[in-house]
Amino acid sequence: MEVIFLGTGTSQGVPMIACDCAVCTSPDPRNRRTRASIHVVMDGLHVQVDAPPEFRLQCLRENIRALDIFILTHGHADHITGMDDLRRFCDLLGGRALTVHTTEEGMSRVLAMYPYAMSELPIAKGYAAFKLVGMPTVLDLPQGTIQSTLLPHGGINTLGLVFAERSSGKKFVYYTDCKRVPREAVEFARGADAVCLDGLRPLPHPSHMSISEACEVAREIGAEQTWLTHLTHLTDHGADEAALPAGVKFAYDGLRLVL
Repeated sequence: MEVIFLGTGTSQGVPMIACDCAVCTSPDPRNRRTRASIHVVMDGLHVQVDAPPEFRLQCLRENIRALDIFILTHGHADHITGMDDLRRFCDLLGGRALTVHTTEEGMSRVLAMYPYAMSELPIAKGYAAFKLVGMPTVLDLPQGTIQSTLLPHGGINTLGLVFAERSSGKKFVYYTDCKRVPREAVEFARGADAVCLDGLRPLPHPSHMSISEACEVAREIGAEQTWLTHLTHLTDHGADEAALPAGVKFAYDGLRLVL
């Protein structure tokens, strides 16, 4: 299994507009964060999770050339507004609609934003077409399984995802955009080879875990490696990572995990 972190930033991105703080002006490339998304390859199956505003640029930067399944964790702007750029993958699928797995909230947001894409085939060559499907508790595929669990995120729930590759037995957990990780989700994550958690900033936030809250969840899950994502400009990658517990690190754009 390969996990590619296309983006690891918050809704404002880093650098932020009109900000001259030490992180936004840092020469460290790990402090340049596009909005959060990942691309997971399980035995040749390409799964994209979320499509932020920079999705096209992320795909070009990381040479993403195939996409079989798209999962939208929730309908907030920093996760959905790049979906129009999925049109290229509809072309690569032979002009068929791309299956979009998401929540009821996610489906309503896609319907509102992309009414022209709600068809089995694109309305014209080069357009996007989406087939909306509710994300099941377990998506069972020849290449492995993708288990989902609901995570509280302000007034909505987001999809937490557990990827398990059949051939290797490797397991990866992606819990972004959440205020806490319920007990059931902690149990789903046990035994993972790598975990990614929402760790927005050092300060508390009403709908995201802080870095200390994420570190506590990492301790509960007990994975050998945990990566924090959805980071703001309040986190300096180089200086602040040294203070994290053993086994916990900050993710960065372009990070690739081979499990």
